Order: sequence, then structure tokens, then C-alpha cells
Amino acid sequence: MILDRLMYPLYERYLRLQCRHVPNHIAIIQDGNRRYARLLGMDTSVGHRAGADKTEEMLDWAHELGIRHITLYSFSTENFNRDQEEVQELFTLFKDKFISMLTDERVRKYRIRIQMVGDRSLLPADLLKTIDDAEEATKNNTGFYLYVALAYGGRNEIVIAAREILGRVQNGEINPDAIDVRMVEQHLHGHKGIPPVDLIIRTGNECRTSNFLPWLASGHESAVYFCSPYWPLFRKVDLLRAIRTYDQRVSRDFS
Repeated sequence: MILDRLMYPLYERYLRLQCRHVPNHIAIIQDGNRRYARLLGMDTSVGHRAGADKTEEMLDWAHELGIRHITLYSFSTENFNRDQEEVQELFTLFKDKFISMLTDERVRKYRIRIQMVGDRSLLPADLLKTIDDAEEATKNNTGFYLYVALAYGGRNEIVIAAREILGRVQNGEINPDAIDVRMVEQHLHGHKGIPPVDLIIRTGNECRTSNFLPWLASGHESAVYFCSPYWPLFRKVDLLRAIRTYDQRVSRDFS
């Protein structure tokens, strides 16, 4: 244990030396909260709260490393199929966290802008109110961008954008011949102008990207890093290992 405490900082510094290129936008699939709770013999809500605490810790690491954009896959459209008690617990947790962001020192210190991506029509009104408040309170921040994916599905996001574009065509606002990649991107994710994903990280030993930001990630051939720790056990060295994967890819592209 003492050896681990001595070696960990050295290994961290070693990894940082290997991360010459830092991604601008990281998207994280925070998997393993429920399995972490089961490992401890605890209720699933304990795992979800531990995962939320890890997210706050990770924001410090990301800011320190110079990452400007992070998207968190917090609740997918498929998650509505879970036990309704668990869904309600998650909504309560999300609500608490959005409220706490209004007074979180990190938000002021790092000038974090908070935005939600996903289908707002699927979320309860009280949760939407806290999201709106957090977005409004941070709308002028430009230091760090945090996108929280709630009620999110990649294919659903593209369908919503297609409907908007079709509506504009029907209203005579645009010519069908004018539809191109740039226009589609402008209509994705509520017109937020989210930059392409450079790196996807998935925890919990699951090797799939689960319909997450297909246009911004798969469409731009982002690097992908799968790791075994459950999200509450994710460490700074795991983040650095992921960035090293991105660095290796960028270095190959430049060679």
C-alpha cells in the first residue's frame, strides 16, 4: 500500500509526458455505477451518487489537463426501461446536482458553461426547471463546456434534426438542395454548436459506444478508450491512459 502511494505519482507523471496532444472534446460513457453498488452490497442509489461524486472530481482533472469540452452520457433513452423507482431516484439525483451547480465553486472558478443535450420532452417539469436555471446562470461562461446527455439517443438526435430541417423546407425557409453536412450539424443537439468528439471513454469493461454522439464521434472517427474500472472507481491515471490513446492516434496521423 505504501509502495502504491509512492509509485502512483511517478506513474502519473510518466503518463503525462506521453500525452503531448490533449483532446479538445472528450465524451464519457459513465458505466458501472450499479455494479459498483452491488459489489459493495448496497442499493443502486449508492452507486449512482458515488458516480456523481466521481464526475465532480473528474472535472478538476480535465481542467488541469486543458480539456475544454466534456460530454457525459448520464441517462439514455433506453434507460427509461429500467425499474421506475430507480429512474425516479436518478431524476432526483440529477435535479440535486443541477441545483448544486448554481453554487459550486468549480463553476465560478473554471467558468463552466452547463448545457443539456437530449430530448427535453421526455423529462419531468421539475428537472427541466433546474436544468434551465443552470443553463441560464452559466450561459456567459466560456472557460469550460460541460454537456450533460439526458434522455439522449444518438439516432433519436438525428431524427429530431431531420424533422426540424424538413419543417423549414415545408415552410419555404430553405431549399432542399441547400441541405448539406454543415446544415445537419447546425440542427443537432439543440443548435448548441458542439465541436466534434476527439475521444470517447467508456468505463465498466463494456466495449461498445452505445449510440452515443454518432455524428460527432463516429462521423469524425474519434479515438475510443475502453477501461475496466466502474465509473466510481475511475482514476486520474485512467483518464491519462485514455488521452495517451488519443495522442497515439494523432501522432500516427501526423507521421
